[in-house]
Amino acid sequence: MNRFFAGVTLGLLVIFSLLIIFNGAALAADRPNLIWIMADDLGYGELGCYGQKEIQTPQLDKMAREGLQFTRFYAGATVCAPSRSVLMTGQHHGHTRVRGNRDGRAQALQPEDITVAKVLQDAGYRTALVGKWGLGNPGEAETGLPRRQGFDEFFGYLDQRHAHNHYTDFLWRNEERISLPNEVHAIGNSGAGYATNAVQYTDDLFADEAKKFVTENTQRPFFLYWSMVIPHANNERARDLKNGAEVPDLAQYENKDWPEPDRGHAAMISRMDRYVGEMLELLKQLKIEKNTLVIFTSDNGPHQESRHDLSRFHPSGPFSGIKRSLKDGGIRVPFIAWWPGKIEAGQTSEHVAYFGDWMATAAALGHAEMPAERDSISFLPALLGQNDQQTQHEFLYWEFHEQGFKQAALYQGRWKGIRANAPDAPIVLFDLQNDVAEKTDVAAKHPEIVNKIDAYLQQARTASADWKPVWRPNTKL
Repeated sequence: MNRFFAGVTLGLLVIFSLLIIFNGAALAADRPNLIWIMADDLGYGELGCYGQKEIQTPQLDKMAREGLQFTRFYAGATVCAPSRSVLMTGQHHGHTRVRGNRDGRAQALQPEDITVAKVLQDAGYRTALVGKWGLGNPGEAETGLPRRQGFDEFFGYLDQRHAHNHYTDFLWRNEERISLPNEVHAIGNSGAGYATNAVQYTDDLFADEAKKFVTENTQRPFFLYWSMVIPHANNERARDLKNGAEVPDLAQYENKDWPEPDRGHAAMISRMDRYVGEMLELLKQLKIEKNTLVIFTSDNGPHQESRHDLSRFHPSGPFSGIKRSLKDGGIRVPFIAWWPGKIEAGQTSEHVAYFGDWMATAAALGHAEMPAERDSISFLPALLGQNDQQTQHEFLYWEFHEQGFKQAALYQGRWKGIRANAPDAPIVLFDLQNDVAEKTDVAAKHPEIVNKIDAYLQQARTASADWKPVWRPNTKL
């Protein structure tokens, strides 16, 4: 009798397992896998497909040829943490939880925040974060830990300052601290520092982990947020060694007659390019490429923290400003979408969108319900070439809390208004249609546009005890 019941139990388990597999396969066939790949501090102009002449990015250039290249896509913010907060919450910079780079609770999502990962997880997606998080830490900021914010799996850095060190001696797997064989000259308690004995390069580990997750989840829809650290500088290394470009080798730039920071910076980007190519090839090998949407982008504009020469690479492309600027060089980012059989190859899009729109887009793709009070418009019609069905933003919004509070708004995709110095200070207005470099203030010629932007800026943000505006006179844009 016991053998009979054991046999029945085993049979039921087999049937149950098959149902899970079949159900997962049905879900995967109905809803695409979603992979969001994000570089750290990569400029609009640092890829060949966006005009780069010196740095080689053949895999991303190929991805653009096989997919859709956006020319007017914006990050959530001009620095790391708030940009990621906008991406996760689908709320613009004046509404999202984290609005700047700061230690502690102010830089952590809270239980009441609803992330795009949580929305997809609730809809049946398997979710993973690989790489840099920056929105929660153990201790007072643990409410923002990835697995409390919708991710089934996490491997990487929690603290963004820790992520400056590409050869750290530890990473996190879920809530467990994992030791690595690197020897590190550490600075402070975050794990930031630089390697004195470099063995394992963390972005190499992240590339392997991302591919492992995809390989293990072909039978159900998945969402992978692959948040690279490359090509972010190691700021501590730059301070001590005058070179913040931390990379295992200089590859094809070894013999270039360039300063070492320039060669290192270029090598980081070409290494990043290789990672993306390997992922796209894996999707083809697994025969899931036609049911997988892959996005590649950057979290904000380019940095100069490796002490490399901006005049050599022109990382902002035709725009003014770099990271920490509210001009387009600081917030307009490369954005490539790849989905064979769904996205027509070799296309470009001038649709104006930003990180917050990923929430509505992912919800639409995943047949999930978007939470209330989001500043998010799905760009799925633009992806599919249905431009006549694509809804547009009237305004996009950014703010910045370093070096004196600043605000910026983009109106009708054309008019950029920036305010600094005081809440009633005059707005500087740029016409992006005729002045992409934002060189000429045209506020005096278009007072009606200035009034519309002024009215919007007065009500664009919600009050936050953690992120109160601190205006400073004579603040530069």
